[in-house]
Amino acid sequence: MNRFLSMAVIAAIFTCSQPALAAKESVSPDGVKVEKMSRLRTLVPESELNAAAGQQYAELLQQAKQKGVLVPDSHPQVQRLRAIGERIIPQAKRWNESAPGWQWEINLINTEDINAFCMPGGKIAFFSGILTKLKLTDDEAAIIMGHEAAHALREHSRERLAKSGITNVGASVLGFGLSALFGIDPNVTNTVAEAGASLAILKFSRSDETEADLVGLDIAARAGYDPRAGITLWRKMGMVSKNGPPQWLSTHPAGTARIAQMEKHMAQVLPLYAKVKGVPVKSLPPYESNVKGIEPVK
Repeated sequence: MNRFLSMAVIAAIFTCSQPALAAKESVSPDGVKVEKMSRLRTLVPESELNAAAGQQYAELLQQAKQKGVLVPDSHPQVQRLRAIGERIIPQAKRWNESAPGWQWEINLINTEDINAFCMPGGKIAFFSGILTKLKLTDDEAAIIMGHEAAHALREHSRERLAKSGITNVGASVLGFGLSALFGIDPNVTNTVAEAGASLAILKFSRSDETEADLVGLDIAARAGYDPRAGITLWRKMGMVSKNGPPQWLSTHPAGTARIAQMEKHMAQVLPLYAKVKGVPVKSLPPYESNVKGIEPVK
């Protein structure tokens, strides 16, 4: 098969698959409901994509290490993130049956970027700026981790590449393909945040971002983290993005819109959290932010 399908073929396949895409996917009788994953993703081999992601992730960590900004395993913040991951990752199978077989990794890079990502195959990275500038609570960090993991679990990168015409994503050609399609320079090395990891900086659609928000809330709640932290998180984002949104927000829906979506679906995810805590929903106290000026979320 050619590495690049014509957009006409892609369009034809997309049109033919619409009835299936409209159906709802019953992942579980409780929690949030989302549409079935696009059939287009099957045009991109999962094994090739995960292998390419693993190579890019390893290269990113190597660059970070060389620049002295890869935070060591012994650092309290790395241990904190990995402890959160130990509760988040077991919830992944509900959303992708392949997830238990992924080689999950969680690392921290010491830059001021307000950013985090999860590449295909469970390769997670946080940047120190998102922890320090937003003063993340564990609940809020779990919401971000759940959101980023949701992109990988729902295979948004795989679908995005298929829609762009890439059907062979061997590590040797991926950088070229992304550079040609999205204007990404594969030799960019201005900062570690920009270097190498092309899959980490794919721009997802707003519908992908909304889906990742909702699935992330579901994952975090099942892991025992308060989903109402999603609301305080985006209120914090609004406070720090007055002079322009950080990179992490570049293609995301506006903060007010996503808060409204979270509030709309809170009735689906708050019972999951209450169940983990062993209490009725009505007995949960309001969620308190650790930043002044943000009202408690009831």
